[in-house]
Amino acid sequence: MAEVSLRGVRKSYGATEIIHGVSCDIADGELVVVVGPSGCGKSTLLRLVAGLEEISAGEIAIGGKVVNAVEPKDRDIAMVFQNYALYPHMTVRDNMAYGLKIRGLPRAEIEARVKRAAGILQLDAMLDRKPRQLSGGQRQRVAMGRAIVRDPRVFLFDEPLSNLDAQLRVQMRVEIKRLQQSLGTTSIYVTHDQVEAMTLADRLVVMHSGIAEQIGPPLELYERPATVFVAGFIGSPAMNLLPAAAAESGIALGDGTLLALSANGGGVVAGRPLTLGIRPEHLAAGGDGAALRVTVELAEMLGADTVIHGRLGDGSLLQARLPGAARARAGEILPLAVDPRLIHLFDRETGRRI
Repeated sequence: MAEVSLRGVRKSYGATEIIHGVSCDIADGELVVVVGPSGCGKSTLLRLVAGLEEISAGEIAIGGKVVNAVEPKDRDIAMVFQNYALYPHMTVRDNMAYGLKIRGLPRAEIEARVKRAAGILQLDAMLDRKPRQLSGGQRQRVAMGRAIVRDPRVFLFDEPLSNLDAQLRVQMRVEIKRLQQSLGTTSIYVTHDQVEAMTLADRLVVMHSGIAEQIGPPLELYERPATVFVAGFIGSPAMNLLPAAAAESGIALGDGTLLALSANGGGVVAGRPLTLGIRPEHLAAGGDGAALRVTVELAEMLGADTVIHGRLGDGSLLQARLPGAARARAGEILPLAVDPRLIHLFDRETGRRI
């Protein structure tokens, strides 16, 4: 196994810079998930690690060795793609063994590796089938098996679950996490799905427009997002981000609501324009502490909880995730309580956490 180090990694196409100096150290055996919206540079970053794209500046090291000029085949990595990339005319066994045959490994060793990987992925009974005879989840397991048999130092996953339905994605997510923990192989996993990212990662790298906005454990990013972008991206439903301003006795929202915060929200100068963040699950219905009055537009009853969509007096959108089957009709005024300890404040100009 091996650690992976990215030091000031940049990628440009002509005068257009796509990756803006990303630095991150990935420990031996760690699973790091690179997450962000489409076009943020996450797949490009993965391709730079794989050697499929040429780095413009900075260094990428695998196992302490700088690999900027090393060919992909010599980096000792294995990649799992979104579209499986299986040979349709080959059996599962031959698909998994093909890369080892190209490398000239002895037949007995190839068979042993394929058998071991098939056992791990529960593919023993499918080794003589062709890809067309498999479900989407089984094909993805074959693609993972092809990576496992190589016994690489680093696994690279490029949105491997995007083509699967929702239920199968959950199942495969569990399998990938269990597999990575049992093999202990350093892994970099790219996805745009923040739920997938939160559940899989030892650490997250949140990308935005080619910049690593924040790097850290999933719960740290959830509890203390460093920027407005991270706050709005991590969490489902997304964090409410409301225009506000510091006042002498607390924080004033756009509709005139005054939230009394201890120490004036951390000693912010009165009048300073802010963005106030509060997660939907941190709002509570009614009660003596109700501070917000929301006009309900839609109530999504999900069984275990209900997501309320509404607006404050200034027109700002707000979502609340309330436990159980909360009864709320469109047009109804719903009072919501805010716990001051769970509020996040950001500078409106820079977007950085205060």
